Amino acid sequence: MSLKRTRGAVYDLKYHVVWVPKYRRMVLGERVANRLKRIFQEIAERYGFEMDTQEVMEDHVHIFLSVPPRYSPAQVAQRLKSISARKVFQEFPEVKQQLWGGELWNDGYFVRSVGDQVTAEVIRRYITHQHDPKQLKLDF
Repeated sequence: MSLKRTRGAVYDLKYHVVWVPKYRRMVLGERVANRLKRIFQEIAERYGFEMDTQEVMEDHVHIFLSVPPRYSPAQVAQRLKSISARKVFQEFPEVKQQLWGGELWNDGYFVRSVGDQVTAEVIRRYITHQHDPKQLKLDF
């Protein structure tokens, strides 16, 4: 298990986040998509996120990343979406023209927490059997 540490926490938080452009418009062509991937990587480095996998399609974005516990899923989505929108509009004014409302991203998003080895069932078993002396102990 790849546990990460901050001064006050030991964690393994991974999120799969998906969102779409406003009106689900097909505005994320190859040039914009390639730039967005670099922008998302820059945001991840700036905030201490660890980018695992990302893909930018013409009408949606998938990002799978590890995040320190000080950031909620809503904060992660907000940072990725707001910073990337500002940069895309600055660098690709034609995208702003295609979106008459002046916003790049739709308000909503999908997020799911994911673990490499720890599934919901593993957690349920751990909690249920935590008094068992043979139970695995968390190391932190």
